[in-house]
Amino acid sequence: MHTRRTHRRTRTGSTRFRAALLAAALLATACSAGGASTSAGSPAAEAAGSTEAATATLTPLPKGTPSELAPYYEQKLGWRDCGVPGFQCATMKAPLDYAKPTEGDVRLAVARKKATGPGKRIGSLLVNPGGPGGSAIGYLQQYAGIGYPAKVRAQYDMVAVDPRGVARSEPVECLDGREMDAYTQTDVTPDDADETDELVDAYKKFAEGCGADAPKLLRHVSTVEAARDMDVLRAVLGDEKLNYVGASYGTFLGATYAGLFPDRTGRLVLDGAMDPSLPARRLNLEQTAGFETAFQSFAKDCVKQPDCPLGDKGTTPDQVGKNLKSFFDDLDAKPLPAGDADGRKLTESLATTGVIAAMYDEGAWQQLRESLTSAVKEKDGAGLLILSDSYYEREADGGYSNLMFANAAVNCLDLPAAFTSPDEVRKALPDFEKASPVFGEGLAWSSLNCAYWPVRPTGEPHRIKAAGATPIVVVGTTRDPATPYRWAEALADQLSSGRLLTYEGDGHTAYGRGSACIDSAINTYLLTGTAPKDGKRCS
Repeated sequence: MHTRRTHRRTRTGSTRFRAALLAAALLATACSAGGASTSAGSPAAEAAGSTEAATATLTPLPKGTPSELAPYYEQKLGWRDCGVPGFQCATMKAPLDYAKPTEGDVRLAVARKKATGPGKRIGSLLVNPGGPGGSAIGYLQQYAGIGYPAKVRAQYDMVAVDPRGVARSEPVECLDGREMDAYTQTDVTPDDADETDELVDAYKKFAEGCGADAPKLLRHVSTVEAARDMDVLRAVLGDEKLNYVGASYGTFLGATYAGLFPDRTGRLVLDGAMDPSLPARRLNLEQTAGFETAFQSFAKDCVKQPDCPLGDKGTTPDQVGKNLKSFFDDLDAKPLPAGDADGRKLTESLATTGVIAAMYDEGAWQQLRESLTSAVKEKDGAGLLILSDSYYEREADGGYSNLMFANAAVNCLDLPAAFTSPDEVRKALPDFEKASPVFGEGLAWSSLNCAYWPVRPTGEPHRIKAAGATPIVVVGTTRDPATPYRWAEALADQLSSGRLLTYEGDGHTAYGRGSACIDSAINTYLLTGTAPKDGKRCS
């Protein structure tokens, strides 16, 4: 979830930073939560203008498998070599439209790494890094399949499916590399009517490109449909229940699965949780506050270091923020050279994305200080541009992954737009700037892009109860920038069997990020089924 951006494959050397960006929830559009199949009475107007949480609850699907879906549930996967040692790949079919399963398929890429032993195999463990739009297969092959605890990998087949429209699963494409370069440099803090028109035009061009590329698929990339695809995969893999670790947006996907199929829900870990009951505007506003909380933590640390370019030991976090905002304002007037082969300069929008990228993991704070020092004191924007490119998944050849395209496609389908016009954004600016004096203005304007989406949303905010499911572990980090801690509290409270596990610390998500307490609690749950006590706290 982050402004209208997206990314994962970082050029930093930090494995933890890579994992954090892989798990990045992107506020790229409407921050995504919601989906079809809410219970009757869910207020249709909940989204665009309201900030109130929904009271409607996601309705479970019937326990039996409809006969018309039997061919999908009974299909056999043809596993083949992936080209990555230890991993196998396959292609799974799912109905494009579950309401009309005879009218076409979508082909989904699946990968696995079989349980290594010793010990009895528990089953499959499905993983998803979030986004929406993050490649689950990329996450599996680059991190989970080799970096999850050995005991977990010994007893589970590690499995991933790229959701429909994402990465290897009929990816949505919207703009080419040069068009994306222009889009990511668009000014998201417009100063006048002309700059506002330019921003609106950029959103419209992006939306038109997505609509032209995949007019049918674009109507069927919702979180509910992706969750239903996971149930098909569960059956095809031969598992009675779904075991799953989802990060960031992946928590919403996992919770949606539990809400639709509570009787088929096994051991679910939802790390960096989202609150599905919130409309888009409130989600974006609360996430804006989350980034401010993370920045304040960075600022306190920065001034203790000898190389902080935004202040010294006597500088307050608020003044550090003002100094950074002043730097952004300078870039708005005059972008910095960045030594880029394609001639790009460091604009205000790219610099803001670079700073936000580093908020996902405190391990990137040193790199951020160095990049800011180069930009502020040496007028060299290369370091911040690298951080921004990492977040956007811009490759060295100038191409982009489809993360940002899929992110918008899912978000704009899952929830009605946060804003429907520039006037609505202007009215909300005071609230966003109060939530974050540093990032608020840009994040407010970045929440406008779903207003021009070519496909009407099918989802609404709703609560997820999942009555009858086994204990579900919901993990929240107290200073998480992208998924504020309050969301984990809310989701754990909504789920009938939710168990809240708290990490008192910085960064986005908690599992595998250095807390032995967190890792031990989750590993025990995955290996034995024993969930931590509700309310357990770790540091």
